[in-house]
Amino acid sequence: MKIGIVTGIPGVGKTTVLSFADKILTEKGIPHKIANYGDYMLNTALKEGYVNSRDEIRKLRIEKQRELQALAARRIVEDLSLLGDEGIGLIDTHAVIRTPAGYLPGLPRHVIEVLSPRVIFLLEADPRIILERQKRDSSRARADYSDTTVINEVIQFARYSAMASAVLVGASVKVVINQEGDPSIAASDIINSLM
Repeated sequence: MKIGIVTGIPGVGKTTVLSFADKILTEKGIPHKIANYGDYMLNTALKEGYVNSRDEIRKLRIEKQRELQALAARRIVEDLSLLGDEGIGLIDTHAVIRTPAGYLPGLPRHVIEVLSPRVIFLLEADPRIILERQKRDSSRARADYSDTTVINEVIQFARYSAMASAVLVGASVKVVINQEGDPSIAASDIINSLM
């Protein structure tokens, strides 16, 4: 099984790009699964009574976030292992999480060693485009990312974090630009890098 981790700041368009990747892989008949790390963490956090919504997770105490990260990693690998040797698993997550206590690595050693990806993708876009995308998505609470200076800072920390995580498992790191108006280009780039 080939695992790729697709990271990006909230509003960059990971969900959209991955939906295109799902469509392309389905059309090619390649066994695959797209695992949203946040969904795995949220389901555990809700069950344990830690939060009431997804956007509250990044505001939890760091110890609770670490606990949720570890549980999610193990559950994702269990699910992806069902794909077999020719399968592709794409994990939708963040390289860093901006918290009140500072930046928390999204892929620390206790997570990245379990996931053991082939490639860590950094999905990026111009910060002004990210702001526009955030404004169009009223289903999420992202006020803590609503400034281009903050977005630039998060992108830089994500790059540092992704490279540090990649070193631990021998993965490559690839920047993929999500061009406005055609997310299929980024989706194809991600798939081709794993083939």
